[in-house]
Amino acid sequence: MSPADRKALVAEYKERPVVAGVFAVICSATGRAWVGQSRHIDTQQNGLWFSLKTGGAPFASLQAEWKTHGPEAFRFEQLDRLSPDLSDMARKDELKKRAALWAARLGAEAL
Repeated sequence: MSPADRKALVAEYKERPVVAGVFAVICSATGRAWVGQSRHIDTQQNGLWFSLKTGGAPFASLQAEWKTHGPEAFRFEQLDRLSPDLSDMARKDELKKRAALWAARLGAEAL
């Protein structure tokens, strides 16, 4: 790969739209659910799964369930995606509201 090609790929990566949203992690073995919010919903699962696999997740109840049932018992679902047109402040507020709404709907623990 030439330096020009690399530079073009990096620029393309930086220009991609960032989509914020609300997600759920659901344990099929117990039916427990956790709801969280992310400024980068498309990449959230990779980071969360990595922290759970390495035992470094900051969510004690989720980490304990993961350790008990293993990764095959869990699924990641995107529940809500926000418009990329929102300002940073509006996005922050909207994420909080929607995460609380989904947590209540699912009877889930907040992440």
